[in-house]
Amino acid sequence: MTAALPHRDLAVRQPQDAETLRTDTVRMRLLIDANETGGSVSSLEVTLAEGADGAAPHYHTKSDELFYVAEGELQVLAGDRIVTVGAGGALVVPKFMPHAFGAAPGSAARLLIALMPGVERFEYFRLLDRIGKGEATLADLAATQEEFDNHFVDAPRWWAERTANRR
Repeated sequence: MTAALPHRDLAVRQPQDAETLRTDTVRMRLLIDANETGGSVSSLEVTLAEGADGAAPHYHTKSDELFYVAEGELQVLAGDRIVTVGAGGALVVPKFMPHAFGAAPGSAARLLIALMPGVERFEYFRLLDRIGKGEATLADLAATQEEFDNHFVDAPRWWAERTANRR
C-alpha cells in the first residue's frame, strides 16, 4: 500500500500579475509569498540601478536566503566576507548569518531572491515602500523585526565598502 502524498496547490504568478514596488533606484516584483506555498518558499525579483543599495545588513532566524543573479553583478555581505556574484551565479546565505546586498559598483543587477522555508514577507516590502513615500517611519520598520524575521545589525565594514565606491 502506498502512502498518500500531502496535497498542495500549484503556486503560479504570471509576469503581468506580480505586484511591483519601486523607488528611483530599486524595483521589487513580489512573486510568490509563503502563504501560497504552504510555507515552503517566498520569492521576489529585485532590479537595482547601477551601484544601488538593496537590503541593509540583517539576518534571519527561520530561513536560508537564495540569491540568483540574472543580470549584472551583485555585491553581497555574507558574514565577515564581501563577495561579488555575476550574472548566472548564485549564493545561499544560511539563517543567522548577517548579510546585505547591492548592485556592484559600476553595474546594475537583476536578481531572484527566495527565502526557504518561506516567511510571509510581502507586507514587509509594502512597509518599505511606505517608508520610501514618507507614509511610515524607520521606527515602524524596527517594530516588525520579529514579525518578518528580519533582524537588523550594524556592519561598518559593509557601509565603508559601499561608501568608498560612490562617485
